[in-house]
Amino acid sequence: MLEMTQTANDKLKEYLAQNKITSAVRVMVTSSCSGQSLVLSLDEKKAGDTSILQDEVELIIDKVLLAQLGGVTVDFVEPKGSGCGCGGGGGFSVQSVNPLPKAQGSCGGSCSSGCC
Repeated sequence: MLEMTQTANDKLKEYLAQNKITSAVRVMVTSSCSGQSLVLSLDEKKAGDTSILQDEVELIIDKVLLAQLGGVTVDFVEPKGSGCGCGGGGGFSVQSVNPLPKAQGSCGGSCSSGCC
């Protein structure tokens, strides 16, 4: 099941309208120093995708990925304070029922961003 909270829908709709974007929003897996995570990206719908249309916002995900994850929920979390954005910053939260597979990070296991 692919779900989007009303708060996430409102924030996405606002962003897309302000930037005059008409494409869908894709849920996808990305790799970083700390491993894999689910993120949002602008994209066009493909033949192997599942989608939902909620209040003019189309959310898409690959059917195989959705089956592996067992379900995905997109939400928006308000900021909790200042700082470098680690733990206190707001933004979109993409959660799955099943955990992502453990994968080696793409930076050789260390990050030097100076923050998280």
